[in-house]
Amino acid sequence: MMMMRAAVGLWVLSAVICVGRGDHHGDHHSGHGHDKAVQDTAVDGSANSVSQVNEANQEFSFHLYRKLAAHADSQGQNVFFSPSSVSTALAMLSVGAQGDTHRQLFRGLGFNSSFLTQTDVDQAFQTLLQRANNASQGDADEGTAVFVDNRFKPKPEFLQTLKQSYFTDGFNVDFTKTTESADTINKYVEGKTNGKIDKLVESLDPSTVMYLISYIYYKGKWATPFDPQLTQQDDFHVDENTKVRTAMMNMEERFHTYHDHVLNTTVLQLPFNSSYSMLLMLPDVMATLENAICPNHVTKWLKWMKPKRHEVYIPKFSIKTSYNLTMCCQKWEMKDMFGDRANLRGISEEQGLSVSDVVHKATLDVDEAGATAAAATGIGITLMSFRHVPVLRFNRPFMVMVTERHTEKILFMGKILNPTV
Repeated sequence: MMMMRAAVGLWVLSAVICVGRGDHHGDHHSGHGHDKAVQDTAVDGSANSVSQVNEANQEFSFHLYRKLAAHADSQGQNVFFSPSSVSTALAMLSVGAQGDTHRQLFRGLGFNSSFLTQTDVDQAFQTLLQRANNASQGDADEGTAVFVDNRFKPKPEFLQTLKQSYFTDGFNVDFTKTTESADTINKYVEGKTNGKIDKLVESLDPSTVMYLISYIYYKGKWATPFDPQLTQQDDFHVDENTKVRTAMMNMEERFHTYHDHVLNTTVLQLPFNSSYSMLLMLPDVMATLENAICPNHVTKWLKWMKPKRHEVYIPKFSIKTSYNLTMCCQKWEMKDMFGDRANLRGISEEQGLSVSDVVHKATLDVDEAGATAAAATGIGITLMSFRHVPVLRFNRPFMVMVTERHTEKILFMGKILNPTV
């Protein structure tokens, strides 16, 4: 039988995993990086599994942030992405991975430090995705999809797990018709993100046999909106030598804030009219915050924040980001899935499947009414205390996070270096 090169697309919204066919034989380790006997005895502990997966996802968020920020800094770019979307897409891929390929994915996602099996992870994501869509109150849409070539036959159990645990929509396309199939994927994504991500797939390899997609769309309305009449042009200090004019929103209100003396960072919480909120972090030195920040800091901030009257100034902005995460995955030792050693026999026994790309796109819009994100949402701070009401002025680079208040799940994360680009 003639072997053709094929690709699996992993698009993280966005996340996509592109799976394709190649002329290699995969690695020779059979079975997942877990034992079926362990699976069979792994009853109970589902709540504990959800907690472990959630903690691993949070750690993964900060690891990925540091990788993306290091590259963005050299280019003078903003950072914005959805760690939740990326980890979901890679977890979907792990369902079909075996041997070393599976072990590398689990290690990269942080699932190797416990006794989590693939079944534990699948069930945890099922719970987390259900919880997220229940908590969103209509403001968020989080989900996954798989596009399969008409002539490619994945294992029924692989598709069943995606549908049951990741609520995956399934579609058949003809990937040899590259323009038509790209249009089909892009229209689906555009609809799910309310038009915010309209060109997820720029081009398609005709050897692609499958695309896995993870998407998040979030539109948040501030619990207390800003008055557009108070928005004025002001300076934003990109660095010591560069400043730009930007539209700065303004409000005087009681806000929950915290000053982290260890990180020399002021944190402001802006709640949406749901269980989600935006955290804005203004450090004295950005590198100090970026190098040290971890999930425990977020937990501490949320626990010790106190309400106090402040006048805040926050820039209006709209940013779009696009990342090819292939290099990041390889630096995390998730190498095998991209090359001749890829073992994706959990997707299909067919030889030669490998991942061609891991792509992520995100957008963030912040205005007086709230924040809209298709894998994104953001803002910023500066501390001035020469008035009776303390002033928080977001007029220099700051970090931003959108979190779910009860689970501390991180939907979006980033850094605004320049709100005008």
